Amino acid sequence: MLSQQIRTKKKKLLEELGENRLPYLTPADADFHQLWKTKYSKLIFRKSDAVPEDLHQMVQESFLALREHNCFFQDLVRIKGKDFLTPVSRILIGNPGCTYKYLNTRLFTVPWPAESYDIKYCSPQIHDACKALMRLNDYLHIETVKALQGQNLFENKEIKDTPVINRKQSFAASLTEQGSVSKDQSSVCVSEDDRSLKNRTSYNLTLLNYMDPLQMLYLKQEPYFGMGSMAVSWHHDENLVDRSAVAVYSYSCEDSSVQESNEQELKGRDPAVWHVGLKVAWDIETPGLAVPLHQGDIYLMLDDLNVTHQHCVLAGLSPRFSSTHRVADSSRGTLEYILGQCELALQNLQTDSDSMALSLKSLEAAVVKQVEEIHNEVEFEWLRQFWFQGKRYLKCTDWWLKPMAKLEEFWRKLEIMTSLVLSEVRKEQQIEEQRNETISCFLLLLKERQKLRKEWTARCQSDAAESLPEDQRPECHPFWTDDDECNMPLPYDLEEVIAYLQNLVQWIE
Repeated sequence: MLSQQIRTKKKKLLEELGENRLPYLTPADADFHQLWKTKYSKLIFRKSDAVPEDLHQMVQESFLALREHNCFFQDLVRIKGKDFLTPVSRILIGNPGCTYKYLNTRLFTVPWPAESYDIKYCSPQIHDACKALMRLNDYLHIETVKALQGQNLFENKEIKDTPVINRKQSFAASLTEQGSVSKDQSSVCVSEDDRSLKNRTSYNLTLLNYMDPLQMLYLKQEPYFGMGSMAVSWHHDENLVDRSAVAVYSYSCEDSSVQESNEQELKGRDPAVWHVGLKVAWDIETPGLAVPLHQGDIYLMLDDLNVTHQHCVLAGLSPRFSSTHRVADSSRGTLEYILGQCELALQNLQTDSDSMALSLKSLEAAVVKQVEEIHNEVEFEWLRQFWFQGKRYLKCTDWWLKPMAKLEEFWRKLEIMTSLVLSEVRKEQQIEEQRNETISCFLLLLKERQKLRKEWTARCQSDAAESLPEDQRPECHPFWTDDDECNMPLPYDLEEVIAYLQNLVQWIE
């Protein structure tokens, strides 16, 4: 529903524009800093020389090590019912057991070396890379807290007290003046609740990106402003804690063969240099921004900027890495959460102490509905999502194999529970009204399961899936046939079960 609304807004905006292009500003434009201050003040920029040199070295070495070990992967994402390979290659690193979902694809963290977790990496270099990115994460958390505190102090002043930025100042100096706070400011009491501040800045994972534009056959052109080739289209980052910040460390592998253009001669942004583009969401009045990104630069998107604005990444000519640190919404996206859901569902399963036969404690419609919803969640949000990405995670660590085996063990018990519901509704001893209600909700969830199984099976067999290297190729798992000796209580294909229940509903009516 949401994606349909976005498509409608995009279509309307492009129709309003026609052949025209909206204006956008770069640091070479006279009004750039004033526009930044008035319309994009929650974007904070740090030039590379403001970051500790040893941190630069650790992080940049980690990027190169991960690339050398082939740990970056193009994701097979789902857009408008079709699968597409992303032009950018990615890897998710973060708290053990965390996931991050975007474009209908759930990525699973390669865990950084957190205390009290036993994590075996495939090489010492991968361990060191994850450790370096954890250190970068801690640094960016501190910088983000400072920036938010600085914004609270800054925004409480009247506009007339705000110094107008002299255009002769350097780009870096003006942004640092707006975006940073002095050391003594960090100890000043601010009105924001400390817990809220921590919740919005405690990054629990980073999505690493890598792309070499010269290896790409085609890159989409930015459609609204004429900003040139895009590595990542306009978007809001998904599945984040409300009003949480996003911090990005950018590392473009610049060399002498990629020459920057003379700013005086160039109109618009320099196509040789990577930029982050920003615009006010679905607005044709406010000019956009294109901010150049060089080796080791950092930018922060604070508070609700990710909601009120959209951003894109504009490709330069050199290969580029980025580490994008987020406060992912963990309400439904952690291993702890889904294991808890499984245990909740299994509370409705009981074993006879004498015969050891399994049965259900309750056949109430609400209980059946809850259990079958969890069944679908485990299968389609976790097991199939994980195996759809092939064996990619084994390039870094085998950490996820045990949790996935545990989830599959739970899922098999949920399959048994589904078969027990089916057995019970076949009986006529139940009160008719209760039976009807149970069958109706049960039928809806089985129809959804059948639909999703067909969709995932087709995705695993698509041309895009078949084009991937063997170790990254999607696996349709769990999957079984009637001939398999896997002792499954129900068939993979639920058509006959669904037809039986539909007939039963009609007969009852």
